[in-house]
Amino acid sequence: MQKIFEVYLKYKKIHDIVYGQHIKFCRENIIDYLRGILGKKMIERHFILDGIDLIGFYGAGNVHLQMLKRLHPKLRIVARDNIIKAMGDDDELERFGRVIELLKEYCNKYNSLNEEAIIDAVNGKRGDKGSDSNVIVYNINGRPIYPRTENQCRLVEEYRKNDMVFAVGPAGTGKTYTAIALAVKALKNREIRKIILSRPAVEAGEKLGFLPGDMRDKIDPYLQPLYDALEDMIPMAKLKEHMDSNVIQIAPLAFMRGRTLNDAVVILDEAQNTTPQQIKMFLTRMGNNTKMIITGDLTQIDLPQNNTSGLLHAQRVLNGVPGIGFVTLTKKDIVRHKLVTRIVEAYEKHEREEAAKNKK
Repeated sequence: MQKIFEVYLKYKKIHDIVYGQHIKFCRENIIDYLRGILGKKMIERHFILDGIDLIGFYGAGNVHLQMLKRLHPKLRIVARDNIIKAMGDDDELERFGRVIELLKEYCNKYNSLNEEAIIDAVNGKRGDKGSDSNVIVYNINGRPIYPRTENQCRLVEEYRKNDMVFAVGPAGTGKTYTAIALAVKALKNREIRKIILSRPAVEAGEKLGFLPGDMRDKIDPYLQPLYDALEDMIPMAKLKEHMDSNVIQIAPLAFMRGRTLNDAVVILDEAQNTTPQQIKMFLTRMGNNTKMIITGDLTQIDLPQNNTSGLLHAQRVLNGVPGIGFVTLTKKDIVRHKLVTRIVEAYEKHEREEAAKNKK
């Protein structure tokens, strides 16, 4: 609106000639008058920012929004929540719409914007931090998450080829983290509508009923490793929105009974602590357009003695079934502190020695 008044002052001579005298116009008269002179129709369009983190898009203190305004001086731009309103002529709005689409694509991929990306978009370029075919997704700081070992690469490949994948290996090999990264990528690319994460709540000497709080308070400590991975890949505000709307669901294994899971990536973590009956129940929840990733560590079975691990049982029963992939990770795939590898090796050596003694 300010621009229109500036043009009005600039063309005051024309105004005097047309009307022959100074007339005090109301705001609407001036706007209509100048529209006629300039031959341009002022229209308003709304651009919806769906599926992206608004804090990352607008920037701290709306710095990115202010930059967009400065780079589009012919438009009047106002943002509220996830809607950007722009007023101007049709050509300018078309150009602005293309810029917004490029920025949405960039923000969805890298979880934030920067000045360089905005300038690229205004110039019609697709911002890119450098293409890497191995990148699964980018974390909340824009850093790439990619498979770091040979067997992690195999896990990604098996996921692409199969609808169900079993990933078995010791702690620290990135099984769960890689699986969640694959699920987040599928959600960002709109290949699925939801992510479902589950693990058996095997109590370490405590019963859930005796723990304080409601059901969510009781089960959250068992699911914290899943929250940790998600918080590294999805901005907090967006993650909360996804969880409140059940786009991302985290629940104990017992809550899966009776469900049919469609249009989702479903991950079962700590599967070594399931019974054969439980894992069969879980695997048969699979619906249309769904992928499942089952992870576990057969050296960390917390089931009572003489109980068969559902993960071990499933490996034996399902081996060779078309559409199901199996990946075994080893101590060479451990990506945590170097001491973790040494600890795993020490325990393996101890278990071999104990097994040899028992044979004697």
